[in-house]
Amino acid sequence: MGVGAAVVTRAADTSPTEPPSGLPTVVLASASPARRAVLQAAGIDPVVLVSGVDEDAVASGLGDATPHEVVVALATAKAQAVAAEFVDHYPDAVVIGCDSMLHLEGALLGKPHTPEEARRRWTAMAGRTGDLLTGHAVVRVIDGASAGTVAGVCGTAVRFGTPTPAELDAYISTGEPLAVAGAFTIDGLGGWFVDGVDGDPSSVVGISLPLTRRLLADHGLAVTDLWTRP
Repeated sequence: MGVGAAVVTRAADTSPTEPPSGLPTVVLASASPARRAVLQAAGIDPVVLVSGVDEDAVASGLGDATPHEVVVALATAKAQAVAAEFVDHYPDAVVIGCDSMLHLEGALLGKPHTPEEARRRWTAMAGRTGDLLTGHAVVRVIDGASAGTVAGVCGTAVRFGTPTPAELDAYISTGEPLAVAGAFTIDGLGGWFVDGVDGDPSSVVGISLPLTRRLLADHGLAVTDLWTRP
C-alpha cells in the first residue's frame, strides 16, 4: 500500500485530560471535531494529532479493493503515520485512526468538497438508502515502538429523506456537507434530512464505540480503564 508524505500536526485547540496513571495515552489521528466529541462524551479525552496522508494515493494504490478494504486501508495509513511520527512524544499510547465513506449504488463517496458535487450527491441520495462505512485502526505503541495494529470496519445503513429544493439550497449554503463523508451528518444540520439509521449511530458520526472497544480489547486494553472521567 503506497502512502503519501505524512505531515503530522497537533490540533491547536486540543487540551486533553491526562490518562489514568500507568495507562497509555489515547491519541486520535483525526481532525474531526465530531469524532473527538463522541470519544469525550464516552469518557475518553484524546490527544488529537492529524496526519497528512495522501488519501487519494493510498486509495489508488489498492487496485480492485472492496469498499470495506478501502476504508480500513485509509484508517490504517492515518493511524500508522501518526504513531510513527510521534512515538518519541507518546512512547506508551494507543493511536486510533478512522475513515468514513458512503457506499451508494456501487459508488464509494467521500467528501464532496464543492457545492456542485454536494448537490449531485444529494440528488442521487434523496429517498434512498446507503451504507456508511467507517474503517477503524488502532496502533499500540509500547516503549516508543509499534507493538502492532488491529483494524476493522463498521457499516451502518442510512435512510435518506428528500429535502425540498429550498431546503437543499439552504443546507448546501451552510458549507457543512462539503467537508463530510457522503455530504451529510446526523449530528448536525444534515440530521434533519436523514429518516433513520439501521446499525451503529456512532459510526455514522465518525467512530464506532462498540468496534473501537473490541479493537482496544484485542490489544489487551479495557476501555473502562481508559476513561478520564467518572
